[in-house]
Order: sequence, then structure tokens, then C-alpha cells
Amino acid sequence: MIKRNTKAKQLILESLKNTKSAVSQETLQKELGESVDRATIYRVLNSFCDDGIVHKILSDDGKFYFAFCVNCSEKVHKHNHFHFRCLQCGKIECLPNEVEIKLPKGYKSVNFNGFISGYCSNCS
Repeated sequence: MIKRNTKAKQLILESLKNTKSAVSQETLQKELGESVDRATIYRVLNSFCDDGIVHKILSDDGKFYFAFCVNCSEKVHKHNHFHFRCLQCGKIECLPNEVEIKLPKGYKSVNFNGFISGYCSNCS
């Protein structure tokens, strides 16, 4: 199936690229206003996840946040890292260190999603 490069996809991708931290679907909707509807944003974000353009983060507040994959190539995705949410400013960011989890014999890890909340370096 050929995926079209629509105006909505371009707007959402540019917004994600220009954001220094992970954002929720609601935040993107506020930023984009009426130019892109809620269902389209949700559908495009999930499509970007499937394509390896962004990764989805489940926060400790129960919301999903989306971050543009900066250090990933089409062949190598480095998503095995912790994510951090500042309790004061609300910023959610990918922490740079990759995490290696030692699993029991016979298990094989494909992806890891770890989450930490606390106070960022600007707020602590």
C-alpha cells in the first residue's frame, strides 16, 4: 500500500521535529488548531510509529506521548531507553543512555519502555 504525503502529515511531522520533548496528541491538536482534526492526528501518529518515524511513550500519568526519532535510522531503532517526565514543568524527554535488560534464558527482548518521573535539571 502506497502512503500519501498529505498536508496533515507534513504539519504533524514538522511540529514533532521542532519540539524538544515528547508531546501528547492533545498538545499537537492545540498547536495545530483547526488545520488538522483529532482523528487524523491520532491516525497519523500511529502510522508514524509503525513506520519508525516516532516512538510512543506511555507515561506514568496514563497518557501516550510521541517523540520524533532523532538517533534512529530506518534499519536501527534505538528505543531501549528511559523516558523522564518533570513533575514541575511537565516536560517529557528521552534520556540518552540505552538500557540493556538481562532476561532469563530463552527470552529475547525486542523493545523496552521505561519511565521515570521527578524533577528535571532546570526545575530541581
